[in-house]
Amino acid sequence: MFMPMVVMRRRPDDFSQMSTNEFSLHDHLEADMRSSLIVFASALALTAGGAFAQAGPTDPQIAHIVVTANQVDIDAGKLAESKGSNADVKAFGKQMVTDHTGVNKEATALVTKLKVKPEDNPTSESLKKGGEDNVKKLKGLNGAAFDKAYVEHEVAYHQQVLDAVDKVLIPNAKNAELKSLIEKVRPAFVAHLDHAKMIQGKLGK
Repeated sequence: MFMPMVVMRRRPDDFSQMSTNEFSLHDHLEADMRSSLIVFASALALTAGGAFAQAGPTDPQIAHIVVTANQVDIDAGKLAESKGSNADVKAFGKQMVTDHTGVNKEATALVTKLKVKPEDNPTSESLKKGGEDNVKKLKGLNGAAFDKAYVEHEVAYHQQVLDAVDKVLIPNAKNAELKSLIEKVRPAFVAHLDHAKMIQGKLGK
């Protein structure tokens, strides 16, 4: 249901220039990042076809998923802003913090107005755990390795979130204002995905 996640690899001639220890470290870090992406994909798969396969998520559950998904990107963005070595990566991280904080403020104001209490659920719990794991792994990287891993994750994450928004969250939102909010912020997620892909392409050169 989700777009395939592509993990960028070194060319064969690049590997020939690496020592055994360097290869082992690169392989280990790449495996860690793939594992982190799989956690996010699994969490959003719960939304799209697992935990809510019968009736779909309720509005309180959707509200919690929206807030959690945004917080995940805020936390990673703060790290990129402070730890990124590439100017585009640092600026993108700052933008993620600003944009997703804004969405969460709107979401919090709306649920307060509607007197809806966001309800924890398997998807939001998995998203939170995946976000924590991703930040932990990113903290172990530096320089170009950090930049590449952060942006790679942002591309996959935003694609998966958009899939969940289009296939589950919007179709299942019962409250018109909640549905309208999700529809309103969707273009920002699309812009973030395109921006992340652009940076990913520049880093790959």
